[in-house]
Amino acid sequence: MKELGITENDFVLQDIKKEPITPEQLEEMKEAAGSYEALFSRRAMKYKSMNLKEKSLSENDYKRLILEEYTFLKRPVIVIDDHYFVGNGKKVVESVQRALAR
Repeated sequence: MKELGITENDFVLQDIKKEPITPEQLEEMKEAAGSYEALFSRRAMKYKSMNLKEKSLSENDYKRLILEEYTFLKRPVIVIDDHYFVGNGKKVVESVQRALAR
């Protein structure tokens, strides 16, 4: 948020620990991102502990895992005018900054 120059008054925050994402929200994110795999975080602690690296996961597996365990969702997910930005990589942050400048 600091890097984007926005404050808590500028957006709606959904704490997915307390208010899990719904299947409908995940479906919207998937449509915008192109796949459930694009939304999936391999940095989650459970990714290693569940030996998921050794498994061949399907789109349905990614979907199920994200809905079961919030840490599997790449964060943040930012929605601006029906455009979804997933993660905090440099290119994503730059895209968000451009979208906010409009």
